[in-house]
Amino acid sequence: MRRIGAYIHQRPDWPAFAWDHAALEALLGAVRHRQGRRLGQLEALGVDLRAEATLSTLTLDVLKSSEIEGELLPPASVRSSITWRLGLDRAALPAANLRVEGVVAMLLDATQQAEEPLTAERLFGWHRALFPTGYSGLYPLQVGTWRTGPMQVLSGPLGRERVHYEAPPAEGLDAQMQQFLAWLNADQGLDPSSRPGWPISGL
Repeated sequence: MRRIGAYIHQRPDWPAFAWDHAALEALLGAVRHRQGRRLGQLEALGVDLRAEATLSTLTLDVLKSSEIEGELLPPASVRSSITWRLGLDRAALPAANLRVEGVVAMLLDATQQAEEPLTAERLFGWHRALFPTGYSGLYPLQVGTWRTGPMQVLSGPLGRERVHYEAPPAEGLDAQMQQFLAWLNADQGLDPSSRPGWPISGL
């Protein structure tokens, strides 16, 4: 039986989380050092090689991020979309479809504009970019808004499903998200290398 408070949104400190900065300092310092070396190597490259390195990094980032969600995007289409958005010549690369364009637009905004506040409108824009048709396969979606019904992560055959996660009730979701976004956008005193999109946003 699932114990009370097992889900993250049922924790008493939700959504204002805290952590031990001292325990992370050495690890973040090592990350910052390695990232700095990579940025230095990029600066030493010529303009063309630097553009190619940036293009390859962003392409791999989009592909691997999508793989985490179980979606395999065509590499050539992803590269084509990023090439176009960076203002580079995409020559013989194929045109990207709406799905690829949406994923690329969302990820580039999330990484290259990492210092911008995260707002409900920005999240809704990402959602619309990911589902430009308003459908997932044959199923219609609520796009660009908070959900209005329950949400569970399930597995197993119909009638004998196993619940792995149950999201917070839709009632009060807007208030909880506004509280979370206020906490996320506040100055947490974080090392810059732990912020989303760094150093990709500086490539």
